[in-house]
Amino acid sequence: MLRKYKTWTKGLIIAILLGLSAGMLYGSAISASSQELAVFEAVWETVNENFYDPEFNGVDWAQAREQYRPQVSQASSKAEKAALINDMLAELKTSHTRFYTADEPAYYQLLGIFYPRSRELQSQLEDTFPNGKLEYTGIGAITRTKGDKTFVKAILDGSPAATAGLKVGDQILSVAGQPFHPIQSFTDKAEQTVSLQIQSSPSPDSQKEITVTPKVYDGLTMYLEAMDSSIDIIEKSGKQIGYVHIWSYAGDQYQEKLEEELLYGRLKDADVLVLDLRDGWGGAPLSALNVFTARGPSLTSIGRDQGPVIYRSHWNKPVVMLVNEGSRSAKEILAYGFQQYDIGPVVGSPTAGFVTAGRAFIMPDNSLLYVAVADVYLDEEVRLEGIGVTPDVVVPFSIEYAQGTDPQKERAIVTAIEAL
Repeated sequence: MLRKYKTWTKGLIIAILLGLSAGMLYGSAISASSQELAVFEAVWETVNENFYDPEFNGVDWAQAREQYRPQVSQASSKAEKAALINDMLAELKTSHTRFYTADEPAYYQLLGIFYPRSRELQSQLEDTFPNGKLEYTGIGAITRTKGDKTFVKAILDGSPAATAGLKVGDQILSVAGQPFHPIQSFTDKAEQTVSLQIQSSPSPDSQKEITVTPKVYDGLTMYLEAMDSSIDIIEKSGKQIGYVHIWSYAGDQYQEKLEEELLYGRLKDADVLVLDLRDGWGGAPLSALNVFTARGPSLTSIGRDQGPVIYRSHWNKPVVMLVNEGSRSAKEILAYGFQQYDIGPVVGSPTAGFVTAGRAFIMPDNSLLYVAVADVYLDEEVRLEGIGVTPDVVVPFSIEYAQGTDPQKERAIVTAIEAL
C-alpha cells in the first residue's frame, strides 16, 4: 500500500500550479498472481488509494478490476495490455488519469517535467537513464489518428519534421516502407535520412515521398528549444506582431524565457503579441499573467553617445492568446484569467477541459501512471474540468489535409492588429 501524501496542502498547491507534481515510486509490495499482471495490479491499487474522488466519479472501481483483469492477463502484447489499462482508466472520465509506456513520446515528455523535481524519481530511474537525459529519437511531429489514418496535428518549431517540409494536415502513410510509429519508426536512426510516404490531400494523386533526419530529443529541454525557435516578428499592415509558442509551461524556465524576450529580447519592440498556448503540456504558475497585468514605471537610459533606451518591468502593449483543444490544465487557467480580467482576447477553439491536479507514479516496470489526486476550482467556485474555456473568437480548425494552413493563427494576427 502507498503511504498517504504527507504534506497534502503543499502538494496540492504545486499540483495546481504546475498541472503536475513530483513522481513517486510504487512500492514492490503488491499482490499479483503473475508477473504479467503486476503492472495492472499496481495501476488499480494506485488509483484506488489516490484518486481524488472516493466515489470514483460514480464508477464501481472494484468491479472495474474484475472486468479488466482477465482481459489484461490474456493480452498478447505490451501495447494491448497498455490499451486495456487505459480503457479501464477512461471509465473514470477524468483528466490527468492515464497510463504511459516508454513506447510513446509522452512518457519522456512527462518525465521531463517530473524528473527535475524528484530526487526519488532520479534515483529510481538511474539505471534507465544513467546520463540523466530522458532521451528518445523522433522527428517532432504530433500526430492524431482518425479511423485507420494518421494525420500531423502539430509540428514542433525547429524540428526535423519542420525542416523536412512536413505540414499540418499531412497523412503519414508509411516510414521506410513500414507503418508509422512515433518512436519505433526512428529508433537508432538519429542523424540518418529516413523516407516518409505522405498524402497531402484526399486525392491519392497527392501522395509523395519526403526525407527526414530524426534527432535525439531530451524530455528535459525539448520544449524550451521549440519555444525559442518559435519566436518571430511578423510584419503586417505596417505593424510588428510578436509571436511565441509555449509548448509546455511546466517549469520556471518557460516563464523566464517569455519575460526575457518580451522585456529585453526579440519581442520587446513588437507592437502587439500573439501568445500561442496550443497543444503540448500545461503547467504555469498562477503568477504567469503578472507580466501582462503588473503596473510600474519604465526606465529610460540616455548615455553620452547613445540614444534613449527604454526598460520596462511588464508588457504594457496588447496581447492576444491562442488556444485549442490541445490547451490543457494550467494553460486553461491562463485562458480563463485572460477573459475574466480583460487582459486580451482569446482566439481559437475550446480548450480541453482537463483541469484537475495530477500526480505521477512509477510502476514496477518503470512505466508511468498519471492520476488526478485533487479537484480544482478557480476563484473558489469556477470548475473547468469537463468544460474548458470557449475563446472570444472561435475559429474551427479541421486538420485533415490542411496543407499547412493555420486559420487560427491567421485570425489571431488579424485580431492582434485590431487590438491596436
